[in-house]
Amino acid sequence: MWLMLIKRILDMTEINRQWLINGNPAGRGVKITDFKRFDKKLVNLKKDELRIKVEHLEFTPSLKGQMENQLDYAAPTKQGQVMRGRGIGEVIESKDPKIKIGSKVKAYLGWQDFATLKSNQVQVVDNDKFLLAHLGPLGSSGMTAYFGFLKAGKPQDGNTVLISGAAGAVGTMVGQIAKIKGCYVVGTAGTEEKCDWLINSANIDAAINYKTGNLTESISRNCPDGANIIFDNVGGEFLDSALDLKNLAIGARVVLCGAISRYETFPHPPGPTNYFNLILRRANMQGILSPDYASEFPQAVEDIKGWLDNGKFIYREDIQNGFKNIPSTFLRLFSGQNKGKQLIKL
Repeated sequence: MWLMLIKRILDMTEINRQWLINGNPAGRGVKITDFKRFDKKLVNLKKDELRIKVEHLEFTPSLKGQMENQLDYAAPTKQGQVMRGRGIGEVIESKDPKIKIGSKVKAYLGWQDFATLKSNQVQVVDNDKFLLAHLGPLGSSGMTAYFGFLKAGKPQDGNTVLISGAAGAVGTMVGQIAKIKGCYVVGTAGTEEKCDWLINSANIDAAINYKTGNLTESISRNCPDGANIIFDNVGGEFLDSALDLKNLAIGARVVLCGAISRYETFPHPPGPTNYFNLILRRANMQGILSPDYASEFPQAVEDIKGWLDNGKFIYREDIQNGFKNIPSTFLRLFSGQNKGKQLIKL
């Protein structure tokens, strides 16, 4: 049956639709024209290779940095190559007996209908209720939140935690981990709907719409004794406001996870204007990359699965549809349209 199915699929899909990199967005925002459609004929597999039907792709702001070759922890990209992207798909052809046809796998599949990868480039995942969670709380977003908050944030019971981009994929998880650890949690977001969701669904204590009012004063009202932990996904104005002397508790830990404000603001802002306050408050500031903790991922996955199972942890996915909409779905990250983890179903 499987052989007949494979033949039918391949007969119908000799052509692999792809989105290629067509521009370098350094110094400007990403545009639809930075990507170009291309059709490529499928070729026969070699030993240990897999043919994978791409089913879902995830999107992160860091993909823009990879297009610009600004991230030294990622392999360089070049124009004309398939746009990079992590996803989940189904193995429809296998030249490795250890990976069966029908297996679900997670890998850098790219923006295309079919990926051809070596079997050692994929991670087989269970086809269960947690399948898509491997692109969210059990994936890179979850690992970044878990290790960034617990290792760099070093939470203590009763700490006040301030999170930028709190309704995003990482911020949502940081807020809930902070609540599990007994912290008072304040998050920022860009719409009233997102703020309401953070309080009523994600169960954080307070939410600030950074687009209304004075951000520095709003933080002060919600963190009257200053923030012990600042988890920053945004940079820019937020970081300046968070580092205001009255918003920074003595011994504060500032965790730098992302700087999405830089992706759409040109020229780039020079950086925090009040960094001297770190000295006055004896605070520290640390960047976080989750791959540094790869050896500890299994424990993090076990913990997060447990929180999901017992209802202590929720997350939401923003799933768009259709191959043609892949580039526009990526751009949703930079306009603030996404609500939770941005995915697309092909």
